[in-house]
Amino acid sequence: MNNDNYNFKRFRRLRYNPIIRDMIRETELSKNDFIYPLFVMPGKKVKNPVKSMPGVFQFSIDTLVAECKEVRDLGIPAVILFGIPEKKDEQGSEAYDPDGIVQKAIRAIKKEINDLLVITDVCMCEYTSHGHCGVLDGEEILNDETLILLSKEAVSHVDAGADMVAPSDMMDGRVHAIRQALDDKGYYKTPIMSYAAKYSSGYYGPFRDAAESAPAFGDRRSHQMDIGNIEEALREVEADIDEGADIVMVKPAGPYLDVIREVKQTFNMPTAAYQVSGEYAMIKAAGQNDWIDEERVMIESLTAIKRAGADMFLTYFAKDMARWIDKNR
Repeated sequence: MNNDNYNFKRFRRLRYNPIIRDMIRETELSKNDFIYPLFVMPGKKVKNPVKSMPGVFQFSIDTLVAECKEVRDLGIPAVILFGIPEKKDEQGSEAYDPDGIVQKAIRAIKKEINDLLVITDVCMCEYTSHGHCGVLDGEEILNDETLILLSKEAVSHVDAGADMVAPSDMMDGRVHAIRQALDDKGYYKTPIMSYAAKYSSGYYGPFRDAAESAPAFGDRRSHQMDIGNIEEALREVEADIDEGADIVMVKPAGPYLDVIREVKQTFNMPTAAYQVSGEYAMIKAAGQNDWIDEERVMIESLTAIKRAGADMFLTYFAKDMARWIDKNR
């Protein structure tokens, strides 16, 4: 071939050799990217498989501590806890009970493990008998009354030893309310990771099995974001930053890569993304049916989230990814 007749670049020169491919890769996954979600419930020696999320379990506190040790030993730096209370009521009172399930779990983890970051989900839906994220008046979720309970919940978690709190309710003004409550107790060093742009998504279904938090009626569209909006997401994120959020989150992750990118480029803040239960369950199910290469798609999906701009991600694949990183060093 006479190259004088062609005017094109040979990008493949850097793709033939696998060592060169690795050298020029722009986006690399690290164990420091991962936050592992965990579900804790009452009882002893409990490790209940979540049917819709293969490889995910509900743990009692004793088995949760053992799981956290494994997570730490794999080099994963952080977990986030979701609680399943023994009893639910209209006010979700176990959410802010000093002896609630999450508060007990935090103390147990911290007693045994001192080098694992413990983050807690701050919301009411797992604790209310109606399954909604706040105080109800009929079927309306009351915003400002809910802020009082969320603040109590966040303080109770930090009292128990939580390193970071993550409000996920999407009530207006909750970051400010929680920040003020924490500061009033002297917890000004405790960061807030806000679910700043949380969409009302169909991808949450398996999580509601794991957390036993499906709403008894209606849905959550009055407070979670409409799936078609991105400018609103930027306003939500900006408000949370102004109110004192230290890390902002986009949820879900994979279907909202454009939102992650816009949030990161607009605010240049530490940005988290949640690869949610439905994303995980679809990859797992397709992999188990040999429709896809599960490991390859797992890596590709998380690389895409990081490439979009996320600095860290909540993912149920954290342990699998940590093992893959060890194997491929």
